[in-house]
Amino acid sequence: MVAEESGPGAQNSPYQLRRKSVLSKRTACPAKSPMEGASTSTTESFGPRAKRPRLSGKPLDLPAAPAEQYLQEKLPDEVVLKIFSYLLEQDLCQVARVCKRFSELANDPILWKRLYMEVFEYTRPMMHPEPGKFYQINPEEYEQPNPWKESFQQLCKGAHVKPGFAEHFYSNPARYKGRENMLYYDTIEDALGGVQEAHFEGLIFVHSGIYTDEWIYIESPITMIGAAPGKVSDKVIIENTRDSTFVFMEGSEDAYVGYMTIRFNPDDKSAQHHNAHHCLEITVNCSPIIDYCTIRSTCTVGSAVCVSGQGACPTIKHCNISDCENVGLYITDHAQGVYEDNEISNNALAGIWVKNHGNPIIRRNHIHHGRDVGVFTFDHGMGYFESCNIHRNRIAGFEVKAYANPTVVRCEIHHGQTGGIYVHEKGRGQFIENKIYANNFAGVWITSNSDPTIRGNAIYNGNQGGVYIFGDGRGLIEGNDIHGNALAGIQIRTNSCPIVRHNKIHDGQHGGIYVHEKGQGVIEENEVYSNTLAGVWVTTGSTPVLRRNRIHSGKQVGVYFYDNGHGVLEDNDIYNHMYSGVQIRTGSNPKIRRNKIWGGQNGGILVYNSGLGFIEDNEIFDNAMAGVWIKTDSNPTLRRNKIHDGRDGGICIFNGGRGLLEENDIFRNAQAGVLISTNSHPVLRKNRIFDGFAAGGERLPNATHRWTPFSTDNKIMNNQDAIEKAVSRGQCLYKISSYTSYPMHDFYRCHTCNTTDRNAICLNCIKKCHQGHDVEFIRHDR
Repeated sequence: MVAEESGPGAQNSPYQLRRKSVLSKRTACPAKSPMEGASTSTTESFGPRAKRPRLSGKPLDLPAAPAEQYLQEKLPDEVVLKIFSYLLEQDLCQVARVCKRFSELANDPILWKRLYMEVFEYTRPMMHPEPGKFYQINPEEYEQPNPWKESFQQLCKGAHVKPGFAEHFYSNPARYKGRENMLYYDTIEDALGGVQEAHFEGLIFVHSGIYTDEWIYIESPITMIGAAPGKVSDKVIIENTRDSTFVFMEGSEDAYVGYMTIRFNPDDKSAQHHNAHHCLEITVNCSPIIDYCTIRSTCTVGSAVCVSGQGACPTIKHCNISDCENVGLYITDHAQGVYEDNEISNNALAGIWVKNHGNPIIRRNHIHHGRDVGVFTFDHGMGYFESCNIHRNRIAGFEVKAYANPTVVRCEIHHGQTGGIYVHEKGRGQFIENKIYANNFAGVWITSNSDPTIRGNAIYNGNQGGVYIFGDGRGLIEGNDIHGNALAGIQIRTNSCPIVRHNKIHDGQHGGIYVHEKGQGVIEENEVYSNTLAGVWVTTGSTPVLRRNRIHSGKQVGVYFYDNGHGVLEDNDIYNHMYSGVQIRTGSNPKIRRNKIWGGQNGGILVYNSGLGFIEDNEIFDNAMAGVWIKTDSNPTLRRNKIHDGRDGGICIFNGGRGLLEENDIFRNAQAGVLISTNSHPVLRKNRIFDGFAAGGERLPNATHRWTPFSTDNKIMNNQDAIEKAVSRGQCLYKISSYTSYPMHDFYRCHTCNTTDRNAICLNCIKKCHQGHDVEFIRHDR
């Protein structure tokens, strides 16, 4: 190969054709031939300079003989390279010591590439800078001029498993003179048995081929690496049909296996007697390195890789564990290890199992298209999972069960055919700064007394909900960004009681937080906004505590209590909703206190359809309709609220509404401070209704009974133009802020004095009305 590339006819030779004149440098040069004219040296027509005498007193160096001089200086580079192409590596190293020119030519990368591929088969240099580290490079990108030679020097003292070559090698010692440090074997078992050779350094090259049913039990710190052209692991295949293909035992602490395909392929793939057999098995007190391997198992029991026992701590990296008929990677019985940059896919059961106090470190793995769950930790399994890409598994991307407690950091868990993360049966775990998105079911499921920590994650674009907590689930849901999910951002039900705080829950296609079926929980300091339905729903016997949240800019209600929804809503900011800030209905009885509720397009608080509730110490203002609506047999208690600056009325009570209104300040509303109609029976005590831009109190004209809501304890003052506005609108109102006479049309009469004076209303009636007596103005039927 080198002769063709570097011969006289080569088109791209790295060396120019060199000729040097045999004449004395004082002799005139004859005319040059065309081949001689190809020389690029301007001094090649001169002979070599005489060497200076040494100062040491030793005899002077004699000039080189003519033949030596010709070989060293005058022979064309192409011819020298052709000669060197017949030399082996040790001979090349020897001739490189002759002179500077030979050193340059003997280090020609093409020569070393030919030798390298003859010995190792690699089509790219395999660098081995330190024990347990191998990697291939592109020669064009390497910083040194001859990576082939450098790699040869790093790998030269290895044993080679090359079936059929050993006999040829040892029967031609003259042909392979200088390679005495290399050992050749026909089988891997023979190579492992040859570790006692004096010059064997524990490095075994397994060359291209399929090696079947060898017993590979490793109990020494050997290094075994595939050697083949192209993609090495596809050309070197080690397979067993009866027992575990590789078994690492105590004593193999620093062993290395890399760049090969390892298969367990039993004839009877489902027989029970295979249940202890694996493709690769790592037992107690050993820590081998498995690197750039393809690992397969067609057995329906066992696993592709099993790491078990105290002190089992391998490093498995850059491997492909796929298409196995059971579990891909199984870590159990206090085993540990580091698992990095692997691809784990299309396995029949979990891509990774961790159980019984297994505690691996798993980084940057690609776990996908599993026919079961992606990662399954259970029975006290642990582990640290970082920067993994887990997606398109048939069940959850990550499942935690039975006291398992993994830590999952900065992973992407997405496009699960069921859900993203599933924590159940007293599972725990810390899930921190992950991206959880586009799963068919909830991004996170927590159930059956499980108590994980979900912190700092982005949970979005799920085909159902964001976080779903049910069946006595708990957990800390903190600092997450939950958005764009088809159902509620967080759903809490069936006696679950999580802590939900510091989250952003927004832009959902459904509601923000949905608490139902006796759900509980502490929900505090979240920001819930821009959801399609209610910001928070509380229903069916649920009793959450919502504290210090900002619930705003929703497309419907801010907080919605219905069907016996209860709980505590305190110290929240609830504002700018398309409907009411808070709605209470159908037997719901929450405690609503110290909230700020403003900017609702349909009012501040709406209590209807037999709603209840204790509404205390809130500030309700700047709502487009009434600050508080009470209707249809509802009976809330309102105490010490400030209801002001509404763009309509302060409190509207109608359609059989009741309620106790006590010690509230109702002021600066655009319409009546209190509007009561239609068989409504509220009780008002010690309220202050003042500075309104309409009546302090108002009764609609279709009332059929006398209005007696006020006691003498209410203070109603400085409200403007009540009767004038009432008359102009054709309504029956009362005015209690002044003692002056009011013009009145003749079709109105005073109920107390029965007058129909068209010029004035009885001043005494006005005084009595101001004092809270039973006074009303009723439209007269003409």
